[in-house]
Amino acid sequence: MSYSFKIWIDADSCPKEVRNFIIDYAKLKDLTVYFVANRDISHPKNDSRFSMIICEKTEGSTDNYILSNATTKDIVITRDIPFAEKLTQLQITVMNDRGFLFTKDNIKEKLSERNFNLNLSFLGLNEGKKNSYGQKEYKKFTDTFDRIISQMIVNEIYSKKSN
Repeated sequence: MSYSFKIWIDADSCPKEVRNFIIDYAKLKDLTVYFVANRDISHPKNDSRFSMIICEKTEGSTDNYILSNATTKDIVITRDIPFAEKLTQLQITVMNDRGFLFTKDNIKEKLSERNFNLNLSFLGLNEGKKNSYGQKEYKKFTDTFDRIISQMIVNEIYSKKSN
């Protein structure tokens, strides 16, 4: 069974293990995945469920493509918090590669934290902080992603049955 929602990946900064998990998961559940980046990203070729969209190498081109094409039925995976804010305003489900689900209720706080940390970095006060991605972050991502996609599938099946 094919579903009406799509998975959009802001693929330039998405870790390879996350992309590989999504590929395997999408094959298992027969989901449509769009990888959007400024360069070619490794993805399954000759499989209609997976598409690679290469955007111009200009600021915001990837974000703009996803914003123009994603719908409220879809899910977007991105690390870009200002971009996530735009998506939440459009009522599009959005999460990062660490399993954090952005919502209208929490996006302002995340944006504020991001800006605060950027200011610390500009002042040279944030140099000791590591931005590592490990098994803990990956596990949280896979658990959250599975929960969200499972709910999207249930919602779609239920809405078809009630029509």
